[in-house]
Amino acid sequence: MKKTILALSALLLASPVFAATTATQATDDTVAQANKGADTAKEKLHHAQDKGAELKLKSKHAAEGKAGTTGSKMTEGTQKAWHSTKQGTEKTWDKTKQGAEDLKNKATN
Repeated sequence: MKKTILALSALLLASPVFAATTATQATDDTVAQANKGADTAKEKLHHAQDKGAELKLKSKHAAEGKAGTTGSKMTEGTQKAWHSTKQGTEKTWDKTKQGAEDLKNKATN
């Protein structure tokens, strides 16, 4: 009888710890999903903005009569490469920032 009471007491004392761990994990998963969704939306926005800038430059070249020239192709290619580099850097920065936040959260919990 004593062993049963001790076991139940230990279980009741440990219950809040299990609940807190589960809640923390659920919160971490929710935050990770939110970050993933935000990253996707941000990528789509920047892709659309970059595409708009590229089309604007092409239109400008066409209006100036430079469409299809070597100079305009180089400028457009450079702009496209810059946008690609910028997006890659931003993705890496976001992942690094999220990783640091995850480590911080794990350290404080």
